[in-house]
Amino acid sequence: MATNGVNGTSNQINGTSFQRKHLYLAGIGVTHSIAYLMHNHICRTLNLPWTFTNVECPTVESVLSLFRAPSFAGGVVTMPYKQALMPYLDELDELALTLGACNNVYKTAEGKLRGTNTDWRGIKGCLLGASEEGKGKPALIIGAGGASRAAVFALANQLECGTIYIINRDVGEVEALLRDAQAYAKDGQKGPNLVHLRSVEQAREQASPYYIVGTVPDFEPKTEQELEARAMLEEFLARDGKKGVLLDMCFKPRNTRILKLGKRHGWKTVEGTGIIGHQVQEQYRLWAGEEVSQRLPMEEAWAVLQKAAEESPAINF
Repeated sequence: MATNGVNGTSNQINGTSFQRKHLYLAGIGVTHSIAYLMHNHICRTLNLPWTFTNVECPTVESVLSLFRAPSFAGGVVTMPYKQALMPYLDELDELALTLGACNNVYKTAEGKLRGTNTDWRGIKGCLLGASEEGKGKPALIIGAGGASRAAVFALANQLECGTIYIINRDVGEVEALLRDAQAYAKDGQKGPNLVHLRSVEQAREQASPYYIVGTVPDFEPKTEQELEARAMLEEFLARDGKKGVLLDMCFKPRNTRILKLGKRHGWKTVEGTGIIGHQVQEQYRLWAGEEVSQRLPMEEAWAVLQKAAEESPAINF
């Protein structure tokens, strides 16, 4: 198991010395996040002398200053840095390169900063936990930014959704996503079939998606493009027949406008806080090693996360 050899307080876990270090959630608008409660519970339970802190980072340079500190143990990256941070890291693993987005940073045995992507695990876990019926069926993603890459990967590569509709107001973002997604192809086959929906009329011509994943912040649509995008989503949600699963990665507020719309039309909805829990084991494997990750108190961690979600005034409004 790799350690950094940093001077400072250390604990022993199964004979391995861990220096006192710091874990971070870095991004803009992160003070509301409830993940730190779960992470700090895990560290206390494992007698791991690490602390997890939410840090507002106004620039990509401020993220790097945290991650390059000697006491850095691991970092979660959120908007708007999932793509912007990548050129500044020492290494990117195959997942980060394939998805074109990085949400997790860890130190290698040589002390280098390496980026990866674990968001897709959270998306996959949330969708399958709600229903496995969507495997192989059309899907829909709202948004085309950094988080959408993980959604495409989870739906196309993991859940074998052959056609994925994209609703997004920025054409340039969608074109970039279409190019990047070709890297997700399996065994020399073509990449996922992504269809950019531009109007309600076009949406009416498409087969119904079973899985829908929201990857954008919660907002009230105001512009003509935003209103058209919301109308396209409702066109799918309001259809008669079998309803699917709607996951919104945003959880500020916990019950987003998109989730409320899905509930109104009878869809099974999944809040974004679950994405945190479904990727935590992989995060600790990267930060602390395989042996530690296998000893995570997962049932307790989920209970802490759920309690935090229900009690947080920052996301329940």
